[in-house]
Amino acid sequence: MSYQICKRCVMDNSSDSTIHFDENGYCNYCTTELERKDKVYFPNEEGKQKWDAILAKIKEDGKGKQYDCLMGISGGLDSSYLAYLGFKWGLRILAVHIDDGYDTEISKSNIKKLVEATHIELKTITPDAEQFNDLTAAYIRANVPDIAIPQDNVLFAEIYKYARKYKINYFLGGGNFALECILQQGNTYTAYDVVNIKDIHKKFGTKPINKLAFLTNYRKWWDIKMLHIQSLRPLNYIDYNRDRALKELQNFCGFEYYGSKHLENTLTKFIQMWWFYNRYGVDKRRSHLSSMIVSGQMTREEALKELEKPIYDEVEMKKDISEILRKLGISEKEFEEILKQPAKQHTDYKIDKLTTIINRIRLRRK
Repeated sequence: MSYQICKRCVMDNSSDSTIHFDENGYCNYCTTELERKDKVYFPNEEGKQKWDAILAKIKEDGKGKQYDCLMGISGGLDSSYLAYLGFKWGLRILAVHIDDGYDTEISKSNIKKLVEATHIELKTITPDAEQFNDLTAAYIRANVPDIAIPQDNVLFAEIYKYARKYKINYFLGGGNFALECILQQGNTYTAYDVVNIKDIHKKFGTKPINKLAFLTNYRKWWDIKMLHIQSLRPLNYIDYNRDRALKELQNFCGFEYYGSKHLENTLTKFIQMWWFYNRYGVDKRRSHLSSMIVSGQMTREEALKELEKPIYDEVEMKKDISEILRKLGISEKEFEEILKQPAKQHTDYKIDKLTTIINRIRLRRK
């Protein structure tokens, strides 16, 4: 297949078998999101009216409870700005942060400043380091694309645990149309297939993982149905602009920017910028930049100029990788041997049948 890049955004077919192009050279990603845009993204007065109604319902349903809603906080822009807005809206927020041992100093400082300025109650969860690192190391040895799945699953396992404990009906997420409406489908996998997680660990792990909390597709579905948990994206109801949000946070609590999307955590930085790129040819910047093109925050020409820049600093990344491997218990020699092996997909290991059904439904809806 010859190389092709979308003529409207910057998504390409170099690492994604699911992408296709129409007669104009436009890809399915930006075409789909432009068609969806007016249905899910309301950066206008209509959005304010819609969100005001939702906000009133959240507060009404929260009466008699300790909290109105749950949020996850990473120290990154999206979740931090959402927490700041939640404070301004007068919500009683229970925030959950997973300290997996890889937070950057900037991230730690941002969370501290934000919590002190808003007085939001924060629950910091520290997974068992030995077991979490062993599971993450198993993912690297398995040579699968998304080695951030243990991070994501453990986070949402804790979030749903608190939803059950405090009978909270609303989870407000920082996911948004403006900066991430486009996410590459190839070389990805769901975070909730615990059958897959445990099979990868069984084959490549060396220690127990009995101290880690996991959230299965079944448990997630059950909690949503029985506890009526709703996942909402408030940033889709405002004119969410990256640069403006950064400035507001800086003025509010001294928030510092960490360089780029998802770089508030060293492990996430390695996964997003090095592992995906060097093992699977996936440049994660393309999804982010294409999203900003669709939402009107960037031109295609500006995005192409961004892609001309190196995806990471070689010296800095080498230092990060050395520290990550040390924590994971993987020697540099073993890492070199892992990289010599063929890259695999998550589906090369056992999968949950429900995951297959969910994926089929998702594809049909598209």
